[in-house]
Amino acid sequence: MTQPIGKRLFVLDTNVLMHDPTSLFRFKEHDLYLPMVVLEELDRAKKGMSEVSRNVRQVSRFLDELMSGLDEEHIRQGIPLAPPEMMENDFAPSGRLYFQTQTLPATLPEGLPGSVPDNNILATALALQETERDRRVTLVSKDINLRIKAAVVGVHAEDYYNDRVLDDVSLLYSGYCELPEDFWETHSREMESWQEQGRTFYRIRGPLVERWLPNHCIHLEAEQPFSAIVREVGDGEAVIEQALDYTSHRNTVWGINARNMEQNFALNLLMDPEIDFVSLVGAAGTGKTLLTLAAGLAQTLEENRYKEIIMTRVTVPVGEDIGFLPGTEEEKMTPWMGALMDNLEVLTHSEVGGEWGRAATNDLISNRIKIRSLNFMRGRTFLNRYIILDEAQNLTPKQMKTLVTRAGPGTKVVCLGNVAQIDTPYLTETSSGLTYVVDRFKPWAHSGHITLRRGERSRLADFASDRL
Repeated sequence: MTQPIGKRLFVLDTNVLMHDPTSLFRFKEHDLYLPMVVLEELDRAKKGMSEVSRNVRQVSRFLDELMSGLDEEHIRQGIPLAPPEMMENDFAPSGRLYFQTQTLPATLPEGLPGSVPDNNILATALALQETERDRRVTLVSKDINLRIKAAVVGVHAEDYYNDRVLDDVSLLYSGYCELPEDFWETHSREMESWQEQGRTFYRIRGPLVERWLPNHCIHLEAEQPFSAIVREVGDGEAVIEQALDYTSHRNTVWGINARNMEQNFALNLLMDPEIDFVSLVGAAGTGKTLLTLAAGLAQTLEENRYKEIIMTRVTVPVGEDIGFLPGTEEEKMTPWMGALMDNLEVLTHSEVGGEWGRAATNDLISNRIKIRSLNFMRGRTFLNRYIILDEAQNLTPKQMKTLVTRAGPGTKVVCLGNVAQIDTPYLTETSSGLTYVVDRFKPWAHSGHITLRRGERSRLADFASDRL
């Protein structure tokens, strides 16, 4: 395998392919090497209906297509990672894929048995370092422990970075910004203002306009605070709409008021019929679920904008799994919906009508709220529904795409989550499906995002969040 200087050889761990089947085509001009133990692990994981099994079957299809029509000699010399029709594309990979066809001599330290798959991969990488001295051999794995062992025995190892949406989670779009004190002085020249259906609009030109995105929320702290939402951006100007003040008791949403500026923006986005997709990111106690449910109930039961509310979430346990649950789909999902049920109790608590009035309200709401499992979403289409996807940070980008594309005409999708609390293996803050949709949807005129930072649950919860 004599190759040009600078061309690297990447040894792929099984979990990289399980995580992203397209990783085969993500290494540009560099070559890939698949140890035989990786193919064995892929073969053992191909059965089942899980996301991992689907990814493994996709990897097998990719490998089959790449090897189609090639004889043993061509396979030994390396398989081109892009078919001839793709080679003219600047983004097409130009490297080759090599399979392990013979046992490579390698000496592992005592205490690392070669019968363990991870150690087998490590031994292969060690042997390649000896045979491929003219270029750098790198082991790519999502497994932190394998990368640690590789560093101990002298093998260069890296995480798989191509699935990262952002280089750092601090770069995640927040959805709003604070305006400088001199905003009106620098942006009021040639300003236009008008009213439509009780709403106030401004057409503004100035240096800050170029940084704004559709449905970007802007706020000015002054003697008379000003909050607005960007509706149109282009040609050096922007049209902004003054935000409705949901902190005032005159504007309540199912009996709920916003307690801070971020919550006020969130309610404006949730109540806007022109916005089809809303994402709310924030720590525990910032009000994500309560605001979303209140907006859903108001638009479903009071305004009849949606037929029903559909609530779902990823069933990843924090502690030990409690095993199989009896009952229907909705009954099985009920234990996972504790957070939503807690917020429903707050929203349906009313002294009007006494106990009978509360029971009637609960019956009405239960008929319009459905709890669904993510496992049965594939192939479905939801019309005129208000879909709440809780704990969205535990979804992969592929799963997120599958779910969001279930939305039909008249449906609104709201994704809730906290990227600092990811329970799914191999997912990080920068590769989560929630981070993915926030970044991809931000330029779209029918989507909105807000990062909630201020906790409003209780003084005990706020103190615990800061100090523990």
